[in-house]
Amino acid sequence: MERFIDAEELDLRAEIVAILPRLRRFCMALAKGQDAGDDLCQEAVTRALSRAELFTPGTRVDSWMYRIAQNIHIDRGRRMKTRGVEVDVDEAFALSGDDGRAVVEGQSYRDAAEFLGIPIGTVMSRIARARKFIDAAVNGPAQGDNHG
Repeated sequence: MERFIDAEELDLRAEIVAILPRLRRFCMALAKGQDAGDDLCQEAVTRALSRAELFTPGTRVDSWMYRIAQNIHIDRGRRMKTRGVEVDVDEAFALSGDDGRAVVEGQSYRDAAEFLGIPIGTVMSRIARARKFIDAAVNGPAQGDNHG
């Protein structure tokens, strides 16, 4: 089903497009890098467009967009503090130089956590989750296990 876009939303979209270069620079400064900044900028624009009805006509679009980007950045920082840094497993193996064997085979949780730069609890929970998944794939789900 197609959604109707009124003139105010079209004006908002045009203003967002007009401030994109400044928003991108702001996001790159916040995220301290081009790739992370571009991701932040894209997420801010996506969020703004999906919540266009929350914009107050007559106020500054650039201030609204900067605030959205800043809130996303703050939320990401909080998530990283509670969850730790997310690491792509393939990337981590590539970093080890030998398909990850030095990280996985015979290494302690502490060594793996230090190598990956993540909390030891994150390593332990991810390995436990992986073991549970492999066990369920090989042996079928445990009785009473509704989570999969």
